[in-house]
Amino acid sequence: MRLGEYINYDATGLASLVRSGDVTPLELTQLARNAHDDVNPRTNAVIEFYGDADGIAGADGGLFHGVPFFRKDAGATEAGRLQELGCRLYKGRRPDVESYFFRRARAAGLQTLGRTTTPEIFGGSGMSESILTGITGNPWNLERSAGGSSSGAAAAVASGIAPMAHGSDGGGSIRIPAAWCGLVGLNPSRGRVSGGPNNQDRSFGLPRDFVLCRTVRDMAAALDVFAGPHPGDPFIIVQPHRTYVEELSRPTGALRVGLAMTDWGTISTDPEIRQAVENTATLLEEMGHMVTEISPPYEFAEYCRSLLPIRILGRKLSAESLENDARAQGRRIDSNTLEPLSLKLYEYGKSQSASVGDALEALRGIRFRVGEAIHPFEVLLTPTMPTVALAHCSIYSTTNPALSAEEYLEADASLYQYLGVFNVTGHPSVSLPLAQSRGGLPIGLQIVSRFGDEATLVRIARDLEEARPWHDRRAPVRAGAV
Repeated sequence: MRLGEYINYDATGLASLVRSGDVTPLELTQLARNAHDDVNPRTNAVIEFYGDADGIAGADGGLFHGVPFFRKDAGATEAGRLQELGCRLYKGRRPDVESYFFRRARAAGLQTLGRTTTPEIFGGSGMSESILTGITGNPWNLERSAGGSSSGAAAAVASGIAPMAHGSDGGGSIRIPAAWCGLVGLNPSRGRVSGGPNNQDRSFGLPRDFVLCRTVRDMAAALDVFAGPHPGDPFIIVQPHRTYVEELSRPTGALRVGLAMTDWGTISTDPEIRQAVENTATLLEEMGHMVTEISPPYEFAEYCRSLLPIRILGRKLSAESLENDARAQGRRIDSNTLEPLSLKLYEYGKSQSASVGDALEALRGIRFRVGEAIHPFEVLLTPTMPTVALAHCSIYSTTNPALSAEEYLEADASLYQYLGVFNVTGHPSVSLPLAQSRGGLPIGLQIVSRFGDEATLVRIARDLEEARPWHDRRAPVRAGAV
């Protein structure tokens, strides 16, 4: 197989070739390495291609039969491998815990070949730069952000290094880079993918680990691999009636669709994105679905006030964790170990006070109000982001020394106005690359379904992919491109 052929296959297609004997897992690893060597110097998506990648054992088998895969440098861990969280404080850190996520990846035949960039995790940035690893360029335009925090994962998939990569999402960190890099990015329901053995339902249940990929069938197959409960999980979510790959052949039926045409935050949605939402709503009506425009499920100022106890307690707990980690490594928390905004957020967390009870009540209130507002609909259609990919080092970056902690938190709620709310409620949501701007940048649209109902998301995403196929739209900066 040539490099130009390799980058055109999704993970399901490559696995099929291995299964039929047309290519071997070792050949796929070598192709991924060639793709990395060709394009990564321009994108800076992968910060480590494992030196022992050619000798990774046990990858030939399972659903994915030897397909190359990469790990985000945060979230689920591989025992003994570097995980530095995009932060100088954690440089050289090697967790000794093998996550359930990567146990499942290995059993499914995914070959984890290295790790991808992430902005400094303590800041929670949706951008794609850090002092530790530099700037990760968007393969659609290297001067633009790849999104974050699963920035390197998205850039690696969009540029053809691998067809699928690990990501995590605590407020949009899979869906942002999916939208800006033209990919499929699902944030599953709370509890669908276990964070075990040591991070079940971490951070009030807001973050989840999953993948970024290019096709809906890969998303469905990945759900079959990674979904499922484990001992120690705080609750067991409703389990699917059939595999998610089987859902690809099931009818969708007529759905009640809630349409978000108004802004949910203080940042106005670009007219091109709003038009893409409207066009997709028309398409859904043509498919036989009943589309109804909805008001924002929350009043923005009240939403920000409700989030405050969660943010304060989260920052306070993070500050304590940082201090413990710094002591364990013999390091100090200062401008040499944290980025400017991360340092401000650390001080903010230390200076504020909120109780666990306050935070839990805030979460309960948001879940109730939003859940009640959207319950009449089987799915929602919203923009993923109000803008196309922003230029690097924007005001929203944690490397920006001019922004205060309070300004950053308010901007965060507004820029990711359609995203973080569903981390709080636990609803599954997927960004699909359904449009492009006049300037050639991807536009992602978000579909949200009811809690625990990934099956409906798989079916409606399949329908939209068939009606508005995106497979032939490829980033100009990709492996093998002249």
